[in-house]
Amino acid sequence: MSKFNTILIGALATALVAFVSRTQIESRQRQEDPKKGVKNIVLVHGAFADGSSWSKVIPLLEAKGFKVTAVQNPLTSLNDDVTATKRIIALQDGPVLLVGHSWGGVVISEAGNDPKVSGLVYVAAFAPDNGESLNDVAKTATPAPGNEQVRADATGFLTLTPKGIFEDFAQDLPMPERKLILATQGQWAALTTGEKVSKAAWHEKPSWFIVGGKDRMINPDLQRTLAKKINAQSLELNSSHVPMLSQPAKVAAFIARAAGHVGSKGLASK
Repeated sequence: MSKFNTILIGALATALVAFVSRTQIESRQRQEDPKKGVKNIVLVHGAFADGSSWSKVIPLLEAKGFKVTAVQNPLTSLNDDVTATKRIIALQDGPVLLVGHSWGGVVISEAGNDPKVSGLVYVAAFAPDNGESLNDVAKTATPAPGNEQVRADATGFLTLTPKGIFEDFAQDLPMPERKLILATQGQWAALTTGEKVSKAAWHEKPSWFIVGGKDRMINPDLQRTLAKKINAQSLELNSSHVPMLSQPAKVAAFIARAAGHVGSKGLASK
């Protein structure tokens, strides 16, 4: 082989590698570009929490160009939380990607039927079926150890003990952050655990699921089962029950990819 041919082949190989690399980068950018998919992201917190549980994810998503809003659930009933979520959905100027953590998965399963919602993301969450409650879903798997740290007060509202927060809810966060969660945890009405979803939106809307592999509040095996049941694209993280706080960059990137896959003019294929 001549020296010229060797140089030519080397140049072509270099150009091919550069082309493939550029194509992969452009593909990732298209997947996460809000102009190519849904630009409005609504985040729904779970029990024992408030909207600040998304505080690390919000700026990461905003930096990618998304409009992000966190719902403040009253945690007083499924209907109340769905109503609060739908009020926020109504304020959005276009299609919405609806994201729910923990109990928030029950909320988005109902609220996700709103015609503005184009897709659903479950984060270490429950995903009940038609006519199912959180209790119905939870009893299909071995209870996670954190459930033993739930306490009810005289008015029927639930909280987690300090041990529950520190060792089961957010065990992979620095202690100052765990103490902040303890101080700000929302009281959760016990009656909500038996309230049933009328129509599960995941039957009609494309879904994504983040599994907390070290979750001590919702059995990780249950999360894997639910992700498969709802035909969700899934990501498993080696995290506690709050991956959006312990691994926010990975959670934000996953949500951004989901938003990029849901067309702004219609739903992605289920």
